Amino acid sequence: MSERRRFIRLEIPIALKIKGAGWEENTIAKNISPIGMRFVVHNEVNKGDILHITMYLAGEEGLVNVKGKAVWVTKTSLEDSSPNDVGLEIIDIEEKKKNMLLKYLCDLFYNSSYIAR
Repeated sequence: MSERRRFIRLEIPIALKIKGAGWEENTIAKNISPIGMRFVVHNEVNKGDILHITMYLAGEEGLVNVKGKAVWVTKTSLEDSSPNDVGLEIIDIEEKKKNMLLKYLCDLFYNSSYIAR
């Protein structure tokens, strides 16, 4: 099976605040790339939902706000009340913040022992 991803994913713990339709939840990114991220939330998310995310980058980089679309959603277990594992595509980010995020990810990739996949 061929790899469909356009970018590698970095498995790094980035703190996130996710805002959906009528809810808000703090979580940690499971992985991130320049165009998307994966995280788990307890609130209801459906494929195609638009979410607003604040990323808390370590160091002096600060906060990055993005808008994204849920491209896939799966339950973490068979229980109805189980959390949702969400794959999100970033669809809007301020240009200055985009450069900040790319620099942050490149610095992590080239200067750390984090696992890239």
